[in-house]
Amino acid sequence: MPDAQQAQPMQAGQESTANPAVTVSGVVLLLLAKIKPAYWTWGWNRIAFGRWTTGLVPGLQFSKVMGSGQNGGFGLVPSPSHQGMFCIFDNEDSARDFVQNSSLTALYRERSAELFTAMLRVGSSRGSWDGVALEADVNLPEKGPIATLTRASIRPAAATAFWRRAPATQDSLHLAEGCKLAVGLGEAPLLRQATFSLWQDTEAMNNYARTGAHMDAIKAAHEHRFFSESMFVRFVPVEFSGSWQGRSFG
Repeated sequence: MPDAQQAQPMQAGQESTANPAVTVSGVVLLLLAKIKPAYWTWGWNRIAFGRWTTGLVPGLQFSKVMGSGQNGGFGLVPSPSHQGMFCIFDNEDSARDFVQNSSLTALYRERSAELFTAMLRVGSSRGSWDGVALEADVNLPEKGPIATLTRASIRPAAATAFWRRAPATQDSLHLAEGCKLAVGLGEAPLLRQATFSLWQDTEAMNNYARTGAHMDAIKAAHEHRFFSESMFVRFVPVEFSGSWQGRSFG
């Protein structure tokens, strides 16, 4: 579901994991890549087998390699080129070393037409991702940029209802004033979805999240219990690098 405002209706009654979440703290690194056509097979293998190839990265506590919809969007048709990786590192030095010096990032850089990385600190977080919860360790700013992540495991019985609302929320997100970047990501087709977005400030994010199609989707998710597990996070950006969808970040 596009976007990550932690509205109260979305928080209540959504978690049903059998075991309590393990809480971790650290620095989040998001990598987005648009793979060149010659390397699409390599990119698909990263999505399929990436979790087995990052175990020896220094300081890495948690990672997910995800695909995306067409052009990095939120649709049901998978993109052959766009993908992302969500990582939690124990500190900024480890995250920065991964971006600058790791062989994996070097491969992404060589094989991608566009590559974007964002280093982020957690300002607030609710829920969990595969039993892992994030601990907030910085204060959210009243002014200045803010990033958000929404991810959810969708109940199979609710998939049709969830995706029926996706086009309207996607359209409103791309048109939202103050939205600097938005990408749809997923660990698995249909049922394990995530959205990352970057906003010029908290006011712009709230104006989107609390109105229109997005608020309607939040209410429906709460009322009909769309999710078996979900996570909603607000981040304070530390640094960006690279480009995404024709825009340079630095």
